[in-house]
Amino acid sequence: MSEVGSHMVAALRERILVLDGAMGSLLAQSAPEEQHFATGPFRRWHVPLKGNYDLLNITQPHLVANVHRQYIQAGADIITTNTLNSNRISQSAYQCQDFAAQMAMEGARIAKTVAHEFAQKKVWVAGSIGPMNQGISMQSEGREPLFASYVSAYREQAEALMTAGVDLLLLETCYDPLNCQAALTAIRQLEAQTGITLPVMVSVAVTDSTGHTLSHHSLQSFYESIHTQTMLAFGLNCTPAHDAISPLIEWVADAIPHFTIYYPNAGLPDKQGRYPISPEQMARHIRCLASQGHLNIVGGCCGTTTAHIRHIVESLQGCPPHQPLNH
Repeated sequence: MSEVGSHMVAALRERILVLDGAMGSLLAQSAPEEQHFATGPFRRWHVPLKGNYDLLNITQPHLVANVHRQYIQAGADIITTNTLNSNRISQSAYQCQDFAAQMAMEGARIAKTVAHEFAQKKVWVAGSIGPMNQGISMQSEGREPLFASYVSAYREQAEALMTAGVDLLLLETCYDPLNCQAALTAIRQLEAQTGITLPVMVSVAVTDSTGHTLSHHSLQSFYESIHTQTMLAFGLNCTPAHDAISPLIEWVADAIPHFTIYYPNAGLPDKQGRYPISPEQMARHIRCLASQGHLNIVGGCCGTTTAHIRHIVESLQGCPPHQPLNH
């Protein structure tokens, strides 16, 4: 295990670590218009760029840095890079594929720079790697070439993140195990090439309390298809913070020999894009699971803010961390 991995395991044995909250929700407030994206080398771009938040790593790095800073001040121990879609395939929707690696590298550099500002607090940086918008297992044909293209795109992204110095890699909002396998394959290739091994966390998005993903895989079958002994943590994200999800987290904690990660949404947005679950409600939901010893890493996904993270930090007082068999 790497030195960073050993330090994280030691910390996770002692206490529950707090992840940050939503990135896009806060960036949307500070970069609401097309001109925030289509600036510098992207001025007069071929297609609209509004909503391509990873691009802000290049065009508006100070806005990204400010979000990281706010989450650390709210109590986050781990911040995630603004790189969910910093891969060649996802960026092709904006005709920005040739800038994907730069987005990933700049996203990691921004997060590391901000983390170093807080000398009095240890802050880890997780390189965010997203799920792609097309599930390989959902294709009736052409799976092999699609898998190969995903491995190539993930490898470019992961290499940029590792080169810029992230502490660990987070495969998040995963819904298709073949997509996840492609990312893990790319990471293993890089480890063999560079000799560098980083901790890897995998977080799955399920569609409802039955624990099935968009590709119709159960949480158990998903884990069984991708599990590796070197995985640091496994769990759920991007699902509403609701007690109906609690049995799934309990299953992860009881059945899987890895640390448990959980960072839910603040509910589902209404027609105005507002998320209904308050910081206080989310904190109560998290504390219920944490007080039973089910959690190791917690935070927030879509719709969560610094207020959600601050309340979660306060709610964890006195809660024991989960103790998995594998660590």
